[in-house]
Amino acid sequence: MGARNDVRVGTLLTLDLPDDSPIADLPWVITIGALGDEEDWEPVVCGPYERPHAMALAQAVVADEELLAVVEPLLPLADAEAIRDEIELARAAWESPPSDDGLDSPASVRPGPVPTEAEIKAGFARIAARLPR
Repeated sequence: MGARNDVRVGTLLTLDLPDDSPIADLPWVITIGALGDEEDWEPVVCGPYERPHAMALAQAVVADEELLAVVEPLLPLADAEAIRDEIELARAAWESPPSDDGLDSPASVRPGPVPTEAEIKAGFARIAARLPR
C-alpha cells in the first residue's frame, strides 16, 4: 500500500465588492488564524496592503495549510468621533442584516500572483500617500 498524500487547503474570506467600490482603494489587512478547534493560538494580523496584494498573499499562505485567512479593509479614521460613527453603522447593519452575508465563497476568490517584496513596499508607499494627514 503506497503512502497517502493528504492535500491540505485553508479558507480565505473577504468582502464581495463590485468592481467600482471605493472600499477597494482602502488599505487592507490579513488576519490569519487556526481553521478548526484543534489548534489554539492567537491570530496574526498583517498589513496594511493594497487589496490585490492582500488577496494574493493570503491565498498563498492558506494554499497548502489548514488556516483561515480573513482579508478586510482597514479604515484610517482620524478621531474618536469617526470611530464611533463606524461603530453605529456596524450596529445598525447587525440589527437589520442584508439577505446576503457579503462574503465571497472560498472557491470564488481569484487573487493574482504573489507580489514581490519590492511590489509590496511600493504598495506601502502608495497607501501612506493616501492616508489623511
